[in-house]
Parts: sequence; structure tokens; C-alpha cells
Amino acid sequence: MFKTPKIKVCCIANLFEAQLAIDAGAWALGLVAEMPSGPGPISDEEIAEIVSAVPAGIETFLLTARVDADAIIDHRQFCGTSTIQLVDHVPFQELQKIRTALPKVRLVQVIHVIDDGSVEEAVRVTPLVDMILLDSGKPDAKVRTLGGTGDTHNWDISLEIRKQIGIPMFLAGGLKPQNVARAIGQVQPFGVDLCSGLRTESHLDPIKLKAFFASVGAI
Repeated sequence: MFKTPKIKVCCIANLFEAQLAIDAGAWALGLVAEMPSGPGPISDEEIAEIVSAVPAGIETFLLTARVDADAIIDHRQFCGTSTIQLVDHVPFQELQKIRTALPKVRLVQVIHVIDDGSVEEAVRVTPLVDMILLDSGKPDAKVRTLGGTGDTHNWDISLEIRKQIGIPMFLAGGLKPQNVARAIGQVQPFGVDLCSGLRTESHLDPIKLKAFFASVGAI
């Protein structure tokens, strides 16, 4: 039987927002480090401060745009998160090095859903990571966007990816209280992840947060 998906609230900016998300029932917090573009980046020092204050049982995701294994390992060791979310393509040999160095840290590879090639990309990387996260970035654009676009993508492709991989999958990209039930019904992901859909003037909005969790809980 399909279970209610986990909810990851991303782009957490400070301890106050972290507590808002936790109180609402978030399974995980997304903490965005330096990115080529997009919303929500905070300093590594701020990420480490939030992680140190998060209670046991709440997952913390470090969103990193780094692709070199040693740099990613150092990044995670400084920030201390339970999970590394790789928002860019990381070569397989680098993934293997991270696996060896950090065996107890979850690896989540972001796949930016563009076309049928995204299915092949997800299937190839599945043996080396713990989870896949589908997003609507534009990694090949002149100004690269690796998340936080507020745009949805083709959920038919997302569904095909979910069917072909044997590991948990998060759905992200343009989710909000008004469309999350439809997205979950169509794709049936392990979890959902959102940033801009819960924000008003760049701040986490308690009203939108409550509405989103209510929409998911009603499924």
C-alpha cells in the first residue's frame, strides 16, 4: 500500500525557519550551500549551526554544487549533515570515493528532469546512491540553475523514473499546497521536497506551510 510521502522543507535560512518546519512535521530540512544561481544559499557556518541544533530524528540535507569527491567530503564534514544532496552531476568514480569515505552518510543525487534521457541518467546512478531527487533545474543553461526554480516538470517522466529505480525517490520542482496532491497521486514518490512554494517575500510562510502539510495529510 502506498504510504503518505515524507516531506522535506528546503532552503531553510535560519534556526527560526528550521523550528517552523520541524513543528509542522517536516521529516527533513534542506540546507543550501553556495550555488551558481537560485534561492536560499546560506554560509557553511550557518548550516553547521542549524545542524547542531536540530533534534535527533530530523534528517538534514546539505545541498552542494561541488563535484569533486574530496571537496564534497570536506564540505559535509564541516557542516555535519546526515545526508548529502548532490545537485550537479558527479562522476561515478567520485561517488565511489564519497561512499568509501562516508559510509554512514546518505547520498542523494538530483536528476533535473528534462526528457527521456533523464530516465537513463537516473537508472545509471541508482547503484551508487541512497535516493534520487527529481527537480526542474536547467543545468545546461547559460546561467545554470540547479534547483529552486519554482517550475514543475513532466511528471510522466518522473513516474517512469520511479518505476525503473529500486531506491526511494523525492519529487521536487514547483510543488505547492494547490498541486501537491495531484503530483503525489500521479507519481507516488517516497517524499516531496519544496522551497519557493512555501515562501512569501523569501521568508518561510507559516500559513503556506500549514496548508501544504494539510494537503499531503489529506491524501
